[in-house]
Formats: sequence, structure tokens, C-alpha cells
Amino acid sequence: MQSSEATPDARPRIGVPVRLSSSDNPDARVGEANELFTYIVDLLRLAGADPVLLTPVSADSAGRLAAEMKRLDGVLLPGGGDIEPRLYGQDPLDSLYDVNPDQDHLDMDVARATLDAGLPLLGVCRGHQLLNVLYGGTLIQDMSPSAVTHNGLSPSDPSASEWAWHDVVLSPGSKAAALYGAPNGTTIKIASGHHQAVDTVGDGLVVTAIADDGTVEALEDPSRWAASVQWHPEANQLPDAERIAPFKAFVDVCRASMHHRPGGVS
Repeated sequence: MQSSEATPDARPRIGVPVRLSSSDNPDARVGEANELFTYIVDLLRLAGADPVLLTPVSADSAGRLAAEMKRLDGVLLPGGGDIEPRLYGQDPLDSLYDVNPDQDHLDMDVARATLDAGLPLLGVCRGHQLLNVLYGGTLIQDMSPSAVTHNGLSPSDPSASEWAWHDVVLSPGSKAAALYGAPNGTTIKIASGHHQAVDTVGDGLVVTAIADDGTVEALEDPSRWAASVQWHPEANQLPDAERIAPFKAFVDVCRASMHHRPGGVS
């Protein structure tokens, strides 16, 4: 009888919704986000996964997207521009950048379908914020003047951009701690580049990492494998072993789910 367990070298298929804004945008942060997207795809591949790029075509109907989910073993929501504030009941501020309704639609649909399919879901930066909005939470649209603590990215000059480095405390037993091989919790130094943050936490999510100034740095749904981090584990200034470790951990989660997928809820 064949075992239903995935073999240790099985390559889970992990969906990643593509970035839709062009790097030709005069706001340098758009090009930086697109570059980080390629880092994430490369790191997933190096960590033992087969990344699957999800496009608006692959998500143009509920039926098509549900079928796409059957081909996947997990989904990662990457960083990018700001989410349309009307999705969480607010009017937009002038400080927003790269608000793209098509991107919001793609990412939201993919995230919702992932939860419905019972697949593991990991959000990074924008993906962290999107997960919170999906669960009914809200965002701080602009962290100024405290944003200097978290945002080292320049809107106009990529050469002047650098990460803001600071500590976060990972809660013991959390999914974020597991990604970093620290089941008992620990403090880690992270690469931060964002001017928005979680405000009201969405129903069903719990905070699992915070910064010294109280910024919500990680969230998770304790009832399923859905988690998110505000920071950028893919930052290439990190040592290679530190960059790939959380992606390997997530790939392992997806590998374990390949033949044991729990039922999702809408």
C-alpha cells in the first residue's frame, strides 16, 4: 500500500500572486517591491518548493480559482503597494502609494480561496496587512512621524534606500517563532520597510510579535495555518542562512499539508 505521507524531498507547489505595477513607476518603492518579489520566488525555489505565479487570468472567477487551489499546497502573499483604504472603511490619505485595485482584487481573492481550501497561508509586509484586512481589521495609513523606526525606503531615490533594522519579540509557541526555529519565543532583529501598520486586529487573529514601539509585527489564526509578518525576511542584506530559514520552514509546513489538507471555511 502506498503511503499518503509526502516524502521529505517532495517539492510542494506554493502559489504567489504576481505584482501588477510596473517597475517603471517614478516611485522607486514600486521597483523595490518588484525586486523583493523575485527574491521571494527565488528563496521558495531554493527552499525546496515549486513556486506557481498566480495571475488575474488564473483567478478570474471563483470556479477557476478554486480549481487553481487544487494544484497548490500553500500560498505566500508578498509585499507591494498600499491597500485601498475603502476596503477597511476609511477614506484615503495623500501619503498612500501604488494603490492598485487590480492588485487588491487578485491578492484578496487568492487569500480568501487559500483559506477556503484549507491551505497554509503566509503573508509578508503587504501580505501581513492584507491578511488583517481580510479578517475585518484596519490599518494605520501612515505611521509618520514614527515611521522612521520602520521605513528606510525612499520614494524617489533607490540609492538612498536602506532597511530600518530593529528588534521584534516572537511569542512562544507561535507560527512566527516556528518559522525562525524558536518554539519558546525569542527576540530577533529584522529588516523593516513600511509606512503602514496594523491598527485594529481582525477578528480571529492574534498578535504573535511586536516591536518596541508596540507595532504589530506578526499575526496568526490559531485555528489554521495562516500567519503573517510585517518585516522582510527576504532582505538580501541578511546572511544567506537567515534569509532562507523561514522559507524552508514554510515549505516544510506546505509539504506536510500535501496529503493532509484540513477543510477550509468561507
